[in-house]
Amino acid sequence: MLDAIGLDDEQSAVYRLLLSTPSATIDEIAAAASMPTAHVRAVVDDLERLGLLARQASAPDRVVASPPSLALRPMLLERERRLTEAHEMLAQLSELYREGALRREVPDVIDVVLGPDAVVQRLGQLQAAAVQRVDVFVLREVALVGGDENIEEDRALARGVAYRVVVEAGVVERPGFLDQARSVMPLGEEIRVLPTLPTRLFIADGELALLPMWSHGDQKVSGALLVHPSSLLDLVNAMFESSWRSATRLVETGSLAADDEAVDRELVKLVMLGLTDAAAGAQLGISARTVQRRLADLMEATGVLTRLQLAAEAVRRGWV
Repeated sequence: MLDAIGLDDEQSAVYRLLLSTPSATIDEIAAAASMPTAHVRAVVDDLERLGLLARQASAPDRVVASPPSLALRPMLLERERRLTEAHEMLAQLSELYREGALRREVPDVIDVVLGPDAVVQRLGQLQAAAVQRVDVFVLREVALVGGDENIEEDRALARGVAYRVVVEAGVVERPGFLDQARSVMPLGEEIRVLPTLPTRLFIADGELALLPMWSHGDQKVSGALLVHPSSLLDLVNAMFESSWRSATRLVETGSLAADDEAVDRELVKLVMLGLTDAAAGAQLGISARTVQRRLADLMEATGVLTRLQLAAEAVRRGWV
């Protein structure tokens, strides 16, 4: 964690090594750290310049570590001072932005972001700036950023930002999607499913929305619309909330294992969403053959002949 005060990995390693030994020469440090002697000499020079190391009075070729409380505290205080100044500047810049936003004309409530790289960059910035919540629509086509590539999502979840994600039914059938989805649920990400969605969408704290645009024919992102606070943003937020309320919750592994009635109800919901038997079974942790058997039993119990009729009967009985 010494990178927080400006030390790189090699500087941190050498300083830690010297903290645990009375003193050492350049050669001894190089051997212990498995680093080239010339490189260690440069690192030692940097640490000495920063006041983290000193020469031993009786043997100038040997260096000793300065006490962390003495050497690191001034560096930490300087970092804290600069961070405080940065926060104050952020507040000033935010106020300037707010004043400017109040004077925006109608066309100015939307920024057009051009190019896939710029869109990915804005997506990362949007998630990095989120404080409380990120709302997302995910379409069945290939994602803008793969789950394993979305580093900012991992960082946001780690600092307590909640994610509400609505995916199209086809997304659930992607190989590995369920395992990946269930791994992030305990971290604060809730996932729900709808048969279809109108657009791909990201919203940060209800204050900024990013809507990726696609080029015709090749399904590649060509740009995005960044929507600022406005009546249009209110409409986008309302659209998400409506979809969220009507979507079916993605089930966590094992949460329905001991409740057959709950499994059957969730199964009917998934069938109504248009999932295949295999995808519905994967969602509930059962095989496709078990899905077919349970649906057949439900159809017999309710006196219907088709799955469509079963869905209608489930609605009539208040199962979904």
